[in-house]
Amino acid sequence: MTRSTHTLPAGAGFWVVAIVFFLAMSYSTVPTPLYPIYEQADGYPVWMITVIFAAYAVGVVGGLLLLGPVSDWAGRRRMSLIALALVAVAALLFIVWTEVPALLVARVVNGVGIGILSANATAHLGELRARTRPKESPVIAATVAGVATIGGLALGPIVGGLFAEFVDDPLFLPNVIYLVVILVCAVAMAFVPETVNAVAGRGRYRPQRLVVPPSSRSAFGVAGLGAFSAFALLGTFTTLTPVFLVDTFGDRDHLLAGLTAASVFASAAIAQAALMRVALRRQLTTAIVCCTLGLVAVAIGSFLPSLVLFVLGGIISGVGVGILFRSAIATAGALTDPARRGETLALLFLIAYLGLIVPVVSVGLAAEFVNEQAVMVVFAVLVLAATVSAGVAMRRRASA
Repeated sequence: MTRSTHTLPAGAGFWVVAIVFFLAMSYSTVPTPLYPIYEQADGYPVWMITVIFAAYAVGVVGGLLLLGPVSDWAGRRRMSLIALALVAVAALLFIVWTEVPALLVARVVNGVGIGILSANATAHLGELRARTRPKESPVIAATVAGVATIGGLALGPIVGGLFAEFVDDPLFLPNVIYLVVILVCAVAMAFVPETVNAVAGRGRYRPQRLVVPPSSRSAFGVAGLGAFSAFALLGTFTTLTPVFLVDTFGDRDHLLAGLTAASVFASAAIAQAALMRVALRRQLTTAIVCCTLGLVAVAIGSFLPSLVLFVLGGIISGVGVGILFRSAIATAGALTDPARRGETLALLFLIAYLGLIVPVVSVGLAAEFVNEQAVMVVFAVLVLAATVSAGVAMRRRASA
């Protein structure tokens, strides 16, 4: 496919897609430190925060399954623009309507946009990189996509915390600024080279198929457990940390709440990039150790309570689950034929996003009836058991 005179070179387009993906992902977690403000303004209970967060995950799953494959024949650039339009609509909803029904709708719409963009941008990055550096390992493009995802999720709570701490109207201004940012991203994306022939490649619509490798069901189950537990930890820290800091530690610093949530994502992203070239078996050993130490610290910090231990435990366990999630992707991808790999990985991502929904909502509901400290301790123990079991099983398979 020849480059149009109105598009960027493939190399520049690669970085435009990466930056747009990073910024769109960051908007997903901007509300994290703002949830206590929404809670105070509307008077809804803690469990409603987890439902609002779960609405986002439901939207992501819907976007991945129903619209994720469309870019294979409709075009990467076109679907990215549609995804950004949906994110912009979500920002508008946040601006004009802040009651619970609007928050639920806005989070679902935002999730659908991110679900489309996640599948599409990852493929687009790989194809653009292959044009400019055809002999380079695809791991590089995959790592850029991974860092853009987790790094963006880390930036969002910091931005939200800064606005909550230093701006008079933190429920309005961040959404206005991000609306402008998303529109600028859409303009930039319009000049990125297309990598799919949208005419010759056009096909009949079908939802994303989900495939379990028939000869490796148990191994895939282990990878799924790792992905589920990793996202359970990330989702719980994103959703409940701000409220937990207020109720347990008496700390109403919104910036601290944002930094605490961001630190977990940041440690996961840094670990993924730093250990990219390390053998899978060693990565999994690191993940097991970090999950154990980190989640024990989270449990002790919740029980005492100790803010330092709680935050430190989140950072250390973030390293562990970041490695664990990347290892789960590598394990699942290696289990199936390349022609069916996308379908297998789609199922893995579905399981991962269920980890954002089920445990997070369960923790939020339990906190309505049981002491929040006890809920966090039990949660830490369960996630510790799941992450260590998955890590040990995947490490054993990597050694075989």
